[in-house]
Amino acid sequence: MQTSLPVAVAAPDSSVPALPDVFRAAPTSLRALGRAVRVILLLALGISVLVNPQALHSWKSFAITYAYTVMYSTGLWLTNGYVVEWLNRRYAWTVQPGRRVLLTLAVSLGGSLLVIVGMNAVLLLIQGQPLARLWSGQMYWQVLMPLIITVIVSLFNHSRAFFFQWRDAAVRAERLEKESAVARLDSLRRQVDPHFLFNSLNALTSLVEENDPARAVRFIRQLSQVYRYVLDSESQELVPLAQEVRFAESYLYLQKTRLGDALAVEMDLPPTALAAYHVPPLALQLLLENVIKHNTAFQANPLHVAVALDAATQTLTVRNTLRPRRLAPGESSGLGLKNLAARYAFLTDKQLAIGEEAGEFVVTLPLLEL
Repeated sequence: MQTSLPVAVAAPDSSVPALPDVFRAAPTSLRALGRAVRVILLLALGISVLVNPQALHSWKSFAITYAYTVMYSTGLWLTNGYVVEWLNRRYAWTVQPGRRVLLTLAVSLGGSLLVIVGMNAVLLLIQGQPLARLWSGQMYWQVLMPLIITVIVSLFNHSRAFFFQWRDAAVRAERLEKESAVARLDSLRRQVDPHFLFNSLNALTSLVEENDPARAVRFIRQLSQVYRYVLDSESQELVPLAQEVRFAESYLYLQKTRLGDALAVEMDLPPTALAAYHVPPLALQLLLENVIKHNTAFQANPLHVAVALDAATQTLTVRNTLRPRRLAPGESSGLGLKNLAARYAFLTDKQLAIGEEAGEFVVTLPLLEL
């Protein structure tokens, strides 16, 4: 039995290398359990050869060394695997990381200490020595050194586990935020389309009530072309400004069919200056729609609207005579400009400018470049 004494000193120190694999979460399937057992057995074999190569000359000595190393590694694996897995279910790293670190240290330190003392006690019993030697100065370093190494390896592995959990949580949060933003943007975009259709149908109703079938038919054809643009741009976050201007001109044609000379529009938009810029779909149409809906227009006193592009500031400004009219209940949701501002917020840090200047209502749209 004396040939195994070197093992009693070396085994606690040298069985620690099994910890990197052992310290991971406890296996959740038989296959994972079998893999963990194989890892422990193979590592214990290598450690046994390294710490006590002389035992290779005696199968009995080697069997004792190997059994001791296997039990030592298994004890640490159970302590730092299943117990820490229990902590994972109750105290997540991402909720209270400071508290979790302290709990992990306490569990790892206390459990490993029990394993180390227990294995040294087993070794003393095998050697026929009294257990009182556990508290002697001779056993001090045999307990303290492997305990320090165990804590260091435990901290490394749990720090690694914390990093991966934190990274996964950050990825999930980013994905959730992106999906939420896309969903809100889609919701805002869908709020524009029914609003435009509702007002167009109101205009068509007026033509029908005026008993003018020819203009009504022409209006329907123009409306179909306009609404085709609405449907085609529904899935796009940005459209070329030139395309949006052509759509706005078609929209104004529909409105002038209904209002006649009561609506006067000036558009200072050089075609060569439009090519470089983009805007959210229906942005310009929404501003024109708001002008017509919220202001009075008469043949003798037309509603003036001016649309101008400023290449220096990269903005598009829509200004109109401020002549507010009383709206019927339910005619306006009050969400038009708010939705447009929200859509811009998803796309850029540039903001809409909305205000009144010298009796005019002015809205300035930032132009975006791709």
